[in-house]
Amino acid sequence: MSASVTTTTLSAPNSSNRSSERMHAAAIASARRSRGFQRPAGSDDAPLKVSEFFGRNTFSFELMEKKLKSHDVAKLKEYATSGESLPRELADLVAHAVKDWAISKGATHYCHWFQPQTGATAEKHDSFFSFDNKGCAVERFTGKELIQSEPDASSFPSGGRRSTFEARGYTVWDASSPMFLMQTEHGTTLCIPSLFISYSGESLDQKTPLLKSLAALNRRACEALHLLGHDDVKYCVATAGPEQEYFVVDDSLAALRPDLILAGRTLLGRNPPRGQQLEDHYFGSIKPRVLSFMMECEQELYKLGVPCKTRHNEVAPNQCEMAPIFEFANVAADHNQLVMEVLKSVGKRHHLTVLFHEKPFAGINGSGKHVNWSLADSNGHNMLEPGDNPSDNIRFLYFLAASIKAIHDHGAMLRMAIASAGNDFRLGANEAPPAIMSVFLGETLDEVLNKLTDGRGGAMTERQREINLDLARVPVISRDNTDRNRTSPFAFTGNKFEFRAVGSSASISPSLTFLNAAAADALETMNAELRRRGGERPSAEHILALIQETIKATKKIRFEGNGYSTAWHQDAEGRGLPNLRTTPEALKVLNEARTQELLERLGILSKEESKARYNVFVERYNKIRLIELETLLEMVSTQVLPAVECQISQQSAAVEACSRAMGKTPKAVATRFEGLTRLYGTLVEQTSLLKTFVEATAAIHDEEKLAERLAGEGMGLMEAVRQASDELELLVDDSLWSLPKYRELLYIL
Repeated sequence: MSASVTTTTLSAPNSSNRSSERMHAAAIASARRSRGFQRPAGSDDAPLKVSEFFGRNTFSFELMEKKLKSHDVAKLKEYATSGESLPRELADLVAHAVKDWAISKGATHYCHWFQPQTGATAEKHDSFFSFDNKGCAVERFTGKELIQSEPDASSFPSGGRRSTFEARGYTVWDASSPMFLMQTEHGTTLCIPSLFISYSGESLDQKTPLLKSLAALNRRACEALHLLGHDDVKYCVATAGPEQEYFVVDDSLAALRPDLILAGRTLLGRNPPRGQQLEDHYFGSIKPRVLSFMMECEQELYKLGVPCKTRHNEVAPNQCEMAPIFEFANVAADHNQLVMEVLKSVGKRHHLTVLFHEKPFAGINGSGKHVNWSLADSNGHNMLEPGDNPSDNIRFLYFLAASIKAIHDHGAMLRMAIASAGNDFRLGANEAPPAIMSVFLGETLDEVLNKLTDGRGGAMTERQREINLDLARVPVISRDNTDRNRTSPFAFTGNKFEFRAVGSSASISPSLTFLNAAAADALETMNAELRRRGGERPSAEHILALIQETIKATKKIRFEGNGYSTAWHQDAEGRGLPNLRTTPEALKVLNEARTQELLERLGILSKEESKARYNVFVERYNKIRLIELETLLEMVSTQVLPAVECQISQQSAAVEACSRAMGKTPKAVATRFEGLTRLYGTLVEQTSLLKTFVEATAAIHDEEKLAERLAGEGMGLMEAVRQASDELELLVDDSLWSLPKYRELLYIL
């Protein structure tokens, strides 16, 4: 589906010797003019009701039941949840059915769609086209081709696990996530969600550890439920719903910003007089052009089976959010990658650049990806949903205590899970949770736990009633009976936790992987202790006593106040909570023996895989920072300094003319000129220091030491260059400043 867009064509310069600055100015002026925009026409006769075309481009289990025998579909579902190898005969049946379906929808190629450790997705397309044994052209797709493919593994990040001469790697079909069709103007491709592993079976992607963490959590959650008397539970799975925040910028303006093109964020730029202080953008009416873009994105995502639910303007100008309905965590991870891909591709059709960087603009709010997380069993019960009877409430309190214990015991690991070069600018910036991991429960639930652990009865709030279980008084907790806390990195929101610290550009697979691992470890510890005390059928007294002790032991991780405040940092330090402010600091947690032993014991990552992943993360941080440094040097050298020098030349002539005409130079004129030249000197000096620093990094071959230098001295030098440049932006003639300014990037749409 393509959008019908009317754009303003940039006029060519009248003469070949026109300066590049004037050409840039002409481009900016053109983008500033109003642009006609037509809403996209309806997609290929799509019905008005979303329910009538939702998932039309996915090969779901529902569709399989129309193409395959019911007992074959039942077998496939079993294999999808068990993780066992799929029989070749069943794979052939599925391959034949999906090939016919895909070809009937216009597909000519298929690919194994996977998530390498680049933060993006990857795919290698193969054609259905082949020859039969008579040499005739046919379309063919076998079970072997469905289950496995072999892309080159040497060119993807592996942390040293793969050498250039060791190229073999495998993509393996993840049968638990539906296959889907990606349509473009010129063709359609069948995408097969897959894992990516090395020749020796090591994880090279984001998806494999996630599935292993789900398996580890499933086992321990089921053990807990059986100990609590829920013997009919067959499996337990983590569910997730990531809220995706992003910025949109006119693409003709973004194209004139080397930093947006290369680094995804502005490395220079002075805040405009009007930013977000009027608080009029949040939930405000959506601009027609942006709304049209959003609507087309949703139509594309609905066809892919992505359950988009909410769209709205966020706090900052040109900032938006899209939120889905809850799904199984592994499917939610796939779908969030699709959300980002579709937003980018549809944005291009609307002449918009979509920015996922956590802090694309200094001085205004950045973007996060709030990952709502919970657990559900095979009977459809939410483990974090307060119940209406004693049994349900004990289950709720047990899993609530385990969740709190997970953050208490592994807060540093979860900080590591959301560490990135971009997120460092956002965390703790009075717009996002701090780097300190804590849990917010809300006043009511916090009171409930305090009463429970203190053994106190007494009246609760009017919205609660009490159930006497002799050992303690366990109330029925009403859903949404407490306020929300946007300053908390891990906040309880009625029937789930919201992991608010995840960055907007990140794949949610790593954060879910380590969160699942922490929860699995907490449940394993509690289950073992409960079994020691009460055997396979512990009493309510045994269960409640363990809940009480767990809540008491983890109290320091609970914080109900303002996470933005400086007082909280001091309080957290007194509680002994880690405060890992930078990505290099946080990543070291993955290299610690305690973390590696936990992940290996749970069967998620071997120690070698953890070390390799640490190397990948550190190397990626360094590459991003070096790209930013070199881009900043280029922008200052080729755009900012020439503009300032032109301004100095013009202003110097003006000062002389004024002096000749008036017999003296007015003080205000001299002061303005002196300020300009002083800042110019400062910028030249700071740029020289930055250039020397970048050149020196070539001699640092230890990635860990390089990361520390970049996070410390490197970021300090970048900030000094930016400060001088941003002050000069206010003193240079607008026609000379070739970089689109914040007022244009944030308000021209």
